[in-house]
Amino acid sequence: MRPTEHLVQTVQADWDAAINHAFCKELAEGTLPLDKMRWYLVQDHKFIDQFVRLLATAIAHAPTIEDGRPGAAFLAMVTSTENTYFLRSFEALDVSTAQQAVPPAPSTKAFQDLMEQVRHSGQYEQMLSVLVVAEWTYLSWAEQYEVYDPKLPFWFSEWIDLHCGAGFEGVVAYLRTQLDTLWPNLTAAQQDKATEVFQAAVRCERAFFDASYAMDG
Repeated sequence: MRPTEHLVQTVQADWDAAINHAFCKELAEGTLPLDKMRWYLVQDHKFIDQFVRLLATAIAHAPTIEDGRPGAAFLAMVTSTENTYFLRSFEALDVSTAQQAVPPAPSTKAFQDLMEQVRHSGQYEQMLSVLVVAEWTYLSWAEQYEVYDPKLPFWFSEWIDLHCGAGFEGVVAYLRTQLDTLWPNLTAAQQDKATEVFQAAVRCERAFFDASYAMDG
């Protein structure tokens, strides 16, 4: 069994709750109330700053240039295509600048803090653990809805598109392979800490979907 598969098993209930969340199902069906989508987009956009910093730091800690190259390509996509999606969605959904500037919700802040923590740890395996969760959970829910109604508004459909398909599958495969390859060479203490971080990230993902569905937390 791959180390990343084992890591999922250590937090399976929260993983399953995140990737099968009613928020994702309703988003894909186009039945998600727009107020919930607005709340989600505003809060999710607040992750980009810390996520970009974390990904850039992980790239800097990659063993070789070749190990970092796919991460760099993904970084370029996040700061361009994905960020532009948010801005277009804010405009289409009439999300004002003031609404975008609200403070992070507690569930958002918890994930921001975790990303900052592992970024400052200097430990590549901890950075990868959070990155793997952040992207693999999204692939795992989005690939369930890869085929959707062509009439789905772009703020729903493009969010699915950004998180499935061959390109994004490649990103997840790259991150998982980096962590899987590194894992056998870690000390027991390093593995324990990386497992703790992985589990915390999964719980953060679940909590954020819960908060988005309730527009609270």
